Parts: sequence; C-alpha cells; structure tokens
Amino acid sequence: MDKPREFPNWEQLYQEQQVESMPWFHSQLDPNLDRALTQLNIHNGTCLDIGTGPGTQAMALAQRGFQVTASDLSETAIAKASQKAKEKGLAISWQQDDILNSQLKQEFDFVFDRGCFHVFPPECRHDYVRVVAGLIKPEGYLFLKTFSVKETRPEGPYRFAPQAIEEIFQSCFHLYSSEETVYQGTLNPLPKALFCVLKKL
Repeated sequence: MDKPREFPNWEQLYQEQQVESMPWFHSQLDPNLDRALTQLNIHNGTCLDIGTGPGTQAMALAQRGFQVTASDLSETAIAKASQKAKEKGLAISWQQDDILNSQLKQEFDFVFDRGCFHVFPPECRHDYVRVVAGLIKPEGYLFLKTFSVKETRPEGPYRFAPQAIEEIFQSCFHLYSSEETVYQGTLNPLPKALFCVLKKL
C-alpha cells in the first residue's frame, strides 16, 4: 500500500507563489502529449486540461486550434492563467472545479492530466476514473502523466507503474500505451515520469 503523502493547500500555493517557480511549470506543450497527438492523428477537437495550474498546456493546445476547457481546484490558479491567456488573445473556457465532484457537463474528445491524478490517495482513484470517463466521448482518449515508480526522491506525488495504471483504469479504459519519460519543469534533475495513453471503452 502507498504510504500517505503530504500536499500543499493548492489555493494558498497559487496565491503565494509565482507560477514560473513551481516544480511543474513548463511553458511549452508537454513533448509526450505532442508526440501522442501526432501519432494518433489528432489535430483538432475538444479537450479538457485537468489540474491546469499555470495553464501552459491549455494555452499551447489552444494555440494549435483545439477547443480547450481548463479546470483547476484553485480559483487563483484559474484567475492567473485566464489573465495570461487573455493577453495572448486565446479563447479558453477556464473553470474552477474539483474533478472528484466535477460540475463539468460536456464530453470531450480527449482529456489531458499532467499531474492531477497522482496527488490523489488510493481511496479516491476509482472516483477519479468514473468521473473522468464520464467526461470523455466514446473511444476518446485520456492522456495521463504521473510520477513513475522509478523516481527515487522521497518527496512529491504518488508513483505508478504501467501495471498499476492498467489495473486502476480497466473498468472504463484500455491502456493503449505507456512510456517511461521525465516530468518537465523546474526541478533538477527532472523527475522520472510515466506517460500513458488510455482509450475509453
């Protein structure tokens, strides 16, 4: 069983820190997502960026012509990201939302989660799967990036192996592919990550 992990108060964190200093800040589209979209020939459609945080991924997707909704638990994160998107002239639907009790009603072609799922304790994971599956169109995709079991630093989120992801998500998703990679951001060295492509059943 995973040992419990401590996480900050996300709202307080976004109120007190510049987003550019946060460990997960990455100004470009995540390279694993970039490759996956190319390989699956996905060049347009609707998408949801869960736990958008600094909003960089939502903005990068909008710049590529996707219709983007971006959600986060933190109202301040949403306000800051929304302001940056406005300055760039990007039309994104920003939503303050708790994914475990989501108020979102739309179904999306794909969902991107770059660091939301891996902060939830084991008892919340099946709720996450159920809610997220309900937000994806039939045969749509969930692109999921988490810390990998190969990451050795003691602090940080929960870590996953492909087999664990397959087990947790199998009620609603087929594990299409998984790849050991790194988590781009401000930490040095970059944390070891797992990038999974899950197709809704």
